[in-house]
Amino acid sequence: MQISEAWLRTYVNPVVSTEELVAQLTMAGLEVDSVTPAAAVFSGVVVGEVLETVQHPDADRLRVCKVEVGQGEPLQIVCGASNVRPGLKIPAALIGAVLPGDFKIKKSKLRGVESYGMLCSEKELGLAEESQGLMELAQDAPVGADIREYLSLNDNLIEVALTPNRADCLSIEGLAREVAVLNQIDWQGAPMKKASAAHRDTLHIAVDATDACPRYLGRLIKSVNSKAETPLWMQERLRRSGLRSLGPVVDVTNYVLLELGQPLHAFDADKLNGSIHVRWAKDGEELALLNGQTVKLDPESLVIADDARALALAGVMGGSESAVGGETRNIFLECAFFTPQSIAGKARRFGLHTDSSHRFERGVDPFLQERAIERATQLITEIAGGSAGLIGEAVSEAHLPKRLPVELRRARIERLLGLLPSDEQISGIFRRLGMAVETTADGWHVTPPGFRFDVAIEADLIEEIARIYGYNNLPSNRLLVRTELHKASESLLELDRARDLLVDRGYQEAITFSFVDAETQQAITPGADMITLQNPISSELSVMRGTLWCGLIKAAQHNVNRQQNRVHLFETGLRFVRFEGQVLQEKMLAGVALGSAHPEQWGEPSRTVDFYDVKADVEALFSLTGCAARFVPSEHPALHPGQTAEILAPNGELIGLIGMLHPNLEKRFGFDGRVFLFELDQDTLLAKQKARFTPLSKYPSVRRDLALIVREDVTAEQITNCIGELREPALQTVVPFDVYRGKGVDEGHKSIALSLALQDYSQTLTDSEIDAIVSKLLENLKNKIGAKLRD
Repeated sequence: MQISEAWLRTYVNPVVSTEELVAQLTMAGLEVDSVTPAAAVFSGVVVGEVLETVQHPDADRLRVCKVEVGQGEPLQIVCGASNVRPGLKIPAALIGAVLPGDFKIKKSKLRGVESYGMLCSEKELGLAEESQGLMELAQDAPVGADIREYLSLNDNLIEVALTPNRADCLSIEGLAREVAVLNQIDWQGAPMKKASAAHRDTLHIAVDATDACPRYLGRLIKSVNSKAETPLWMQERLRRSGLRSLGPVVDVTNYVLLELGQPLHAFDADKLNGSIHVRWAKDGEELALLNGQTVKLDPESLVIADDARALALAGVMGGSESAVGGETRNIFLECAFFTPQSIAGKARRFGLHTDSSHRFERGVDPFLQERAIERATQLITEIAGGSAGLIGEAVSEAHLPKRLPVELRRARIERLLGLLPSDEQISGIFRRLGMAVETTADGWHVTPPGFRFDVAIEADLIEEIARIYGYNNLPSNRLLVRTELHKASESLLELDRARDLLVDRGYQEAITFSFVDAETQQAITPGADMITLQNPISSELSVMRGTLWCGLIKAAQHNVNRQQNRVHLFETGLRFVRFEGQVLQEKMLAGVALGSAHPEQWGEPSRTVDFYDVKADVEALFSLTGCAARFVPSEHPALHPGQTAEILAPNGELIGLIGMLHPNLEKRFGFDGRVFLFELDQDTLLAKQKARFTPLSKYPSVRRDLALIVREDVTAEQITNCIGELREPALQTVVPFDVYRGKGVDEGHKSIALSLALQDYSQTLTDSEIDAIVSKLLENLKNKIGAKLRD
């Protein structure tokens, strides 16, 4: 919620700076996200009045104006705005003024006519993105007054991030109450004057859904001037709260919503037929909303209707057919209490989120409606005239929320907070928060007000004491914890060690939602049984992820769209799969890599990451546990058919997958280069082989290199396995270090170079012994896979 600090200080004005005020709100649990100036920096702009205008002699679109700026003599200013006219009061930038963007006003000539200043629009003052002409000020604006002072532009916009339980602070009054309590001062609520009934016409109100709408108020206001101009002070307060002016009636309902936290709605009374009904919608009933969207309703949708049709989606948005417009003369003003349960999720079902639904979903004070409708009536009649009628009310006391007293014990406060404030302090905190307090032998009975839906048990009251007393003022004690240190298992690798290794290899850890877009999930795992959420946060987060790739691909896409040409990300978390009717949660470690293989540098030529780079990263993970994982060619619908491998444990168990993103998906997700992915089962990955000591040989080792010609389909793994079958004790390692295709090698074949390390534990190997071992290996390779030495 965005508020104007100046507006807030008209209700409560503690002697604290903006920084101190922001710190108080944050420490009280109302976290402030940002503080920004209400207007751009400018100076030298005053209120001016146009006395006369004359056509410029050499320019059809320019006028030469005489402008009174409170300096004795009027100034001659040339202006091209279409709305400049005698009698208009406007912002006038004098010579020496500095406008936003460091634009300095100097004496100038426009088509040969001297100009001693500039008449300004909202855009030129940095108050709007666009403007159609000069900014028109009220006729009572004092000529010569500094425009910043007149418009209260020396103000700050405070963005408060409220948790869902603090709906009472979704208003200026709610925040003023909090500031007053924190500073132990009084505060002044919005002025409210009850309207005397100028006529006795009413509309009959029938509430059929009393469980969803226990209270509904309505009032007819006749002969309203819908073309009246909303006062500038109200327009500015709305603008600084993120709302634009839409006409006096709508502006007032928005203003009262921000001021008191109570949503209201105005209908064009001449467009209504008969009585007002609060009912559940009929199946298939349609409603055209104010935003131009037409929705098809069902019996779970609460509507406001007349005798003929639905008029509004209750608590969410009004309908276009009964909307107030420039020709509206008579309005029906409604103000209701809808229970949070009846509104929760209704807006989201139609892809909507409005200020009204945001408040009703979290809870509005069920006893605020009369005050709100009187306040709105007062403002409407002051701005747009009109005569107010009697307030019609339909109420079901049995369905209104009941606020029961909550027992609060002194001993419980001291036990949880480590201190016990005085009785006066505790009673004062609750009374300033609007709660009724009754002293008992052991403590107090505290009755929360209607606007505090979040206070229901003793712990809630103690939280309020801690919050207002100040978390920083609570004592801090060291906890005495007796615990037994358990032995660290040698057979389990810590997940943090695997994370550290990937970070060392240039990856960054990502954390993505467990909920993903159904289309993305279907594209990556087509045909999989998706686990759909019954009440998703949004349509883009409607299913549980069946693979961590969904979130990682989106994260990579997000980075690429922001000109990041090298992205290496990994994530650890759960994937959710359905197996035999049950949902299984499997711990996984996954990664994505694209762009250059290494950060830009001078020591190595730039090249893009390939399959073997990512395979090396995965093998490095397995080296931590000593697992001799095997990579076997495979297929996966999301991966390139020629660059995909299953990762198998020595016992044949599937550990994970690795491969390049399929070209179709690469194009679909907007990548312009190759994207490589891997996903591993966490439990299998972290199963560590116990280290075993091997005695060191005191005899020298010998290296022999072999270049073998094999068929194209023979893998290096097959060669090393074939060599390993002989179990030659002197053979220590076999390392492939080169692959060659080309001149000297027949088509359909390739040359693979191997390095053999031989070492005996009992003697120094002689050349004849080494030659015998190599001959034995070559014979076995020839017989098993058709390998031969390259000439």
